[in-house]
Amino acid sequence: MKLVGIVGTNATSSTNRQLLQYMKRHFASQATIEIAEIKDLPAFNEPEDRTAPAVVQALSDQIAAADGVIFATPEYDHSIPAVLKSAIEWLSYTTRPLISKPVMIVGASNGSLGTSRAQAHLRQILEAPELKALVMPNVEYLLGHSLQAFDEDGNLKDATKAAELDDDFTAFTAFVDLTAKITPANKFVEKNQQFSWSQVANGRDL
Repeated sequence: MKLVGIVGTNATSSTNRQLLQYMKRHFASQATIEIAEIKDLPAFNEPEDRTAPAVVQALSDQIAAADGVIFATPEYDHSIPAVLKSAIEWLSYTTRPLISKPVMIVGASNGSLGTSRAQAHLRQILEAPELKALVMPNVEYLLGHSLQAFDEDGNLKDATKAAELDDDFTAFTAFVDLTAKITPANKFVEKNQQFSWSQVANGRDL
């Protein structure tokens, strides 16, 4: 199984990046996880021809080639970072690789709540008509007090949180396998990739 883990921040030092790096190592026997950065993406600026910049296209190609996506998001002011929202807007407006793509959301925060509000907001965003990601339900991996969560080797110190992540990741791989069996044919995906609100306004709702 091939997965893409998206670091949802442009911060140089990030416990969300650490979390994905841990998952890449820890679950290597179950899946190949490529870690994707968004820190070099330009701020979203609506292109007239809907063509993605090369760096956005590269991220889109990674997502399209993967069986599933893991978003690791911090929480800023009860929501996701602006840089992550910008990256999602690029994907939404141009290539739309997240349509029918299985998604797992995780998050690390030095606060006690561990990005709970940001994860709820991200889930809502990813279910938008222009995105239509298949976000795994009933699972929230919330890593609180994340600055103290990893040992010097980058492993989770708390055995309970490590076991919880094991269970959540096993559930996600099963979710990916299940969605592969029930996802509509490629023509449905291609049709939805052409979605625009102007079609709805003109009575041509998909």
